[in-house]
Amino acid sequence: MIEVLLMRTSLSGLAPGLASRPAAATLLAIAVAAVGLGPAASPAAAATIPAGAGSYSDSRPAGTSGPTTNTGAPVTPKLTTAARDKPVPTNDWWSSLAYQRYGDNPYSTPMYGHPLTYQAKASGLEVGYPTTPAIVGDGRQYEYAHKADLTVGLSGLNSPDTKADAWSDWTVTPYWADGSRTFRATIGHGMPFVYAKGSGGDARITTASTPTVFSDDGNVLGITVAGHHYALFAPTGSDWNVSGTAITAGLGSKDYFSLAVLPSTDALATYRKYAFSFVTGSQVAWQSTGSTVKATYSLTTEAKEGTERGTLQALYRHQWLHTTDALTPYTYVSPRGTMKVRESASFTTSQKNNGVVPALPASSGVDKARLAGHLNEVANASDPFSGAADTYWTGKALGRLAQLVPVADQIGETATRDKLLGLMKGRLQEWFTAGGASEFSYDKDWKTLTGYPASYGSDTELNDHHFHYSYYVYAAAIIAQYDQAWAADSAWGTMIKHLIRDTANPSRTDSAYPFLRGFDVYAGHSWASGHQGFAAGNNQESSSESINLSAGLVLWGAATGDNNLRDLGSFLLTTESEAITQYWFDASQQVFPASFGHDTVGMVWGSGGAYSTWWTANPEEIHGINVLPVTGGSLHLAREKAAIKRNIAEMERENGGPAQEWRDLLWQFESLSDPAAAKAKWDGVNGNYEPEQGESKAHTYHWINTLNTVGAPDMTVSGDLPTSAVFSKDGTRTYTAHNHGSTARTVTFSDGRTLSVPARSTATSTGPGGSNPDPEEPGPSTGNTFRLKTGGVLTTATTDPAGADTVASADGVNRDGTPYRPTVYEVKKVNGKVASGAATAFRLRVDAGTKVGLAPQVRVSYDLTGDGTFDRAETFRYFATDPVNGWEEYTQASGAQATTGSLGELKNGTVRLEVWNALGSGTSQVQTGTDAAVLKIPYV
Repeated sequence: MIEVLLMRTSLSGLAPGLASRPAAATLLAIAVAAVGLGPAASPAAAATIPAGAGSYSDSRPAGTSGPTTNTGAPVTPKLTTAARDKPVPTNDWWSSLAYQRYGDNPYSTPMYGHPLTYQAKASGLEVGYPTTPAIVGDGRQYEYAHKADLTVGLSGLNSPDTKADAWSDWTVTPYWADGSRTFRATIGHGMPFVYAKGSGGDARITTASTPTVFSDDGNVLGITVAGHHYALFAPTGSDWNVSGTAITAGLGSKDYFSLAVLPSTDALATYRKYAFSFVTGSQVAWQSTGSTVKATYSLTTEAKEGTERGTLQALYRHQWLHTTDALTPYTYVSPRGTMKVRESASFTTSQKNNGVVPALPASSGVDKARLAGHLNEVANASDPFSGAADTYWTGKALGRLAQLVPVADQIGETATRDKLLGLMKGRLQEWFTAGGASEFSYDKDWKTLTGYPASYGSDTELNDHHFHYSYYVYAAAIIAQYDQAWAADSAWGTMIKHLIRDTANPSRTDSAYPFLRGFDVYAGHSWASGHQGFAAGNNQESSSESINLSAGLVLWGAATGDNNLRDLGSFLLTTESEAITQYWFDASQQVFPASFGHDTVGMVWGSGGAYSTWWTANPEEIHGINVLPVTGGSLHLAREKAAIKRNIAEMERENGGPAQEWRDLLWQFESLSDPAAAKAKWDGVNGNYEPEQGESKAHTYHWINTLNTVGAPDMTVSGDLPTSAVFSKDGTRTYTAHNHGSTARTVTFSDGRTLSVPARSTATSTGPGGSNPDPEEPGPSTGNTFRLKTGGVLTTATTDPAGADTVASADGVNRDGTPYRPTVYEVKKVNGKVASGAATAFRLRVDAGTKVGLAPQVRVSYDLTGDGTFDRAETFRYFATDPVNGWEEYTQASGAQATTGSLGELKNGTVRLEVWNALGSGTSQVQTGTDAAVLKIPYV
């Protein structure tokens, strides 16, 4: 797969990296104090800057490199004068605007904002809206590749380069200037608009093919290009002129215009309302309260005409699944599944806090003598760090030891615990002291801290800092749990905070490091490449190492009493967990194209996803790279147990049998869904295997045997302390929590259970309760009745919260019998035989509010073999709603209107329910997540 990716992107190397130049000590000292992440450091002589007991250098070690072009030439950020002193969030969806990786491309590579895609060129900004996926790389990659529908700019614009002029949490403004003209265009995630400002020329839109004009109202023009609908907005008093593929409008005394991609031509009036409400910034605010993490995503706007300050935002799947804010019927296609549009400048999401624990709880299933023996194998090894020298492999070794410290403590092996702590402290202190064989160096141009020896482009391409440093932060958090003095700012804590500021800085005003360098708050996950110099956009392979940083923040913040950092970790972990669930594992089977024949991807790209890794096509690594390292921060994966089962099953199919190389990682992954199956594999090997390089037999033995005893994580219950978790087996729940604080506290769980936890201790208790150990497993094997679940899913689970989905308007046209913009629910991979005498049945609750003349209608379809062709379709008569607020019941008793095809045995089949409004001019609602929102299929 890597060969395919390199061919398609014309790359000569694999990974992106970072630079290091002299840094002003005073700048660093002021910045450290300003953000509250450590005391101001006094400037040191020469090239060493103190940081508590540690230090870093302000210049790279001799013979090393910082950020370079693909030819090895040094490169500095490509910024306008206005942005020159602002730290660049290098690992972002638009980073190629600031990082010129290829010397012959001073503009940008394709940037995937979703729903729109962009690429800067001399004449302005290419804009596209890819809606049809391509399957490439021998079926291993799906992509919605950028293809320009049009280019937006100014007449005559011919800029020698494009620079980043301004940015906020998920928007960016590129800048063009050619001596006569200047041009700016603000773009962003979820933004259907491009907001343009220019001087020295007329507004100019150049289309890729001759456009079809569907609406012309002077300064507002509706066009269709390549099947996609756009609206062009010039200042009032202007007039668009269409001449072949060139569309121009004079700006007069104004300097602004905009365009929008429309979900349909009839949306023009709605989008016109916000055409001159220009977005000027974006910002997320998060809050961790009890067992809930909330996040509010807000845009700031400026009214260029009139007084309208609202706007339209397209929400990703991981966002709209967790918001109760009203959404419009408008949707967009994206590589992340359906995006839904909200008519507002802000929205809020709310999710259960995914807890992090230092270690799994003590259990009777662990033989202490055997575990002690495995611990000694590591602690007494001739080289516990296995020869690691660079930042990544040193980090892996630190992570390996860190997992064993609380395990040794748990079984009373305090001497082993302390020996492991000593090994970790010694190695971290080597790295945290400038001038030795390993050190960290600050680059004032790129405003980043790089560890040398570097690896995988962490220096020359600014890659993977969040991966590498996650292990250092996590290891330091474990040390802090046992030795708070070591973690003090006056000791080694300041250096840890520098790594945190480099990778996950919560401050937007820190002049030394960017805000959340690699975490894309709107996309919901991190990016790994520092230059984003690929045709497919940016990418991230090991989402689990990104989670490792978030988990480390939770534990570090808890251990040092910094609740702000702890809550930042909770926000990052909880948000990225849902993104991983949807975009890496496709847990709801609603994201990957039907033509993509895989249940998981190893890599997510801006344009799609790939069943691959950077270094191998081995299925074990493809599946395992988004599992490692297995820690107390990995429990979030257990939320989608059916997806884990599909993942393991696919790995074994692709592998030709069970895992052999990364078997320990995959056993631990499987144990989050089916502990007994994982233990059987562990027992079958009887310790005769080679651990993955970041793992140990001690940790794997403890993990698998503990979960086999207490059960898989029960993600339906959460505690009001971020360092807590719940497990369930055979109707019994096990509750555990670690209290890092200096006083005892009571942890309250969402099922009402309480747990008293002494100061600086772990507590565990058991009680009745528990859920179906496999609540998401679909198919008639677990029943033939499915609930409607918000997000387009039919599920046998009964634990999902009640909700409601919007059903689009019929737009005043009779849609009887023909689905029109339907709300769709599906379940895939269903097996079953037709039940004699049975028939399709459903019960829905619908409500039209006070709207008159609406009529929801249902069609149920069966794809018997899962090949994408529906063999049977049953359309039922519509249900005329009343104009009174309140739910009404709609069932199959309304009668069948039309039936096509025949029922037959379901073999890996798909069942779909569609509901739409057959009549009327307004939207309605359909209930989800309750026993009054069900489909029963005639199968056993």
